[in-house]
Amino acid sequence: MAIDEVKAAEIKAKLQERENNLRESWVRAMETRLVQTELGKCQRGEGVNHYENCKWLADKYIQMLRENRVQGYKHIDV
Repeated sequence: MAIDEVKAAEIKAKLQERENNLRESWVRAMETRLVQTELGKCQRGEGVNHYENCKWLADKYIQMLRENRVQGYKHIDV
């Protein structure tokens, strides 16, 4: 293999890895959005008791907000 082919293969692998990481990051962000929707439904359904009955969902949502941020990517040096 020529040097250019090796470099092209490395770049292609980095691009694929970046795409996979970005896709997984978006999946986690959409899961967080689903939990947010369910939390809103729970709060509307429970009324004044939502502080007690939806606490577990609110805690899960807060934890997901901290952990499931959409990650960017770094520039690939060519």
